[in-house]
Amino acid sequence: MPPARRSSPTGPAGPTWRDVPLAPIVLVRGTEGVLVDRAVARLAGLVRQHDPEAEVTQIEAAAYDRGQLDTLTSPSLFGEHRHLVISGAETASEAFIEDALTYLAAAGPTVTDVTMVIRHEKGTRGKKLLDAIAKAGYPVVTCEAIKRDSDKLEFAAAEFSDAGRRATRQAVQALVEALGSDLRELTAGCSQLISDTTGTITPDVVERYYGGRVEATGFRVADAAVAGERTQAVTLLRHALETGVDPVPLVAVLAMKLRTLAKVAAARGSGSAADLGMAPWQVDRARRDLRGWSPEGLAAAIVAVADADAQVKGEGRDARFAVERAVLRVVAARQSRA
Repeated sequence: MPPARRSSPTGPAGPTWRDVPLAPIVLVRGTEGVLVDRAVARLAGLVRQHDPEAEVTQIEAAAYDRGQLDTLTSPSLFGEHRHLVISGAETASEAFIEDALTYLAAAGPTVTDVTMVIRHEKGTRGKKLLDAIAKAGYPVVTCEAIKRDSDKLEFAAAEFSDAGRRATRQAVQALVEALGSDLRELTAGCSQLISDTTGTITPDVVERYYGGRVEATGFRVADAAVAGERTQAVTLLRHALETGVDPVPLVAVLAMKLRTLAKVAAARGSGSAADLGMAPWQVDRARRDLRGWSPEGLAAAIVAVADADAQVKGEGRDARFAVERAVLRVVAARQSRA
């Protein structure tokens, strides 16, 4: 099986965790542990298909002793496949980097009796090895952290779709609001709903399972503020702050919400979702939200959030006060529409 080609270890091309092929050497990079684990698990599954009796060995790169690769990759007396999983390459010992480079130079283009997966979280430690793997044409899977709310929504929706389950957009959003701060929790929540429920997954189903876990962050605060719901917005905001949510991401989500409204408003119905770089449901939601806004009110709200962004990033003394003031100004801007 020839390795997949890509030009650099950090470039956009290359396989994903969903489709990475088995190869003599595979590099899995990135800080999103859930996706890294899935890439590694997929490769382990491909190894078992290749040889059900394969021997799997886990190695910590930081604790590696010189010569281990020679021993672990030498032909087996019983002929079983050997699969090595190297963790923590970002803290690898010099011995590992040197031995891995030597092994790489001698490795062939197709899977034989040894395969190796190297996990590298972040940083430039071992860059020579990372570059050499990419240059040799072996698969490099990049699993960067999923931080944007829109990406978390897409991830959760894909979890349900892959399982053959239908979940409404509102249900997926509610689940992200409840568990979205931790992708592992979000993944576990999707799995529980898939296994414990039947039929379409609706917001009521999510509320039944995770209503007490809703994190009053991002979506809920921004949605309430943009809708002009003063009491709800302030209540959700104060709950978020009391439970340890940093003001910076709260302001960032509020700004993102308003930018989306401004973008759709500027298109005046003439731009498609693709033209706007948004999902169709995002455009539909923005158009509904805009019914309560005047251009002047939207501009005032954007200015208010820009002021808050500067305040929570160091210009002000009280970040909590700054974000609450911004929420109140957004609500007032909507209520003062012409």
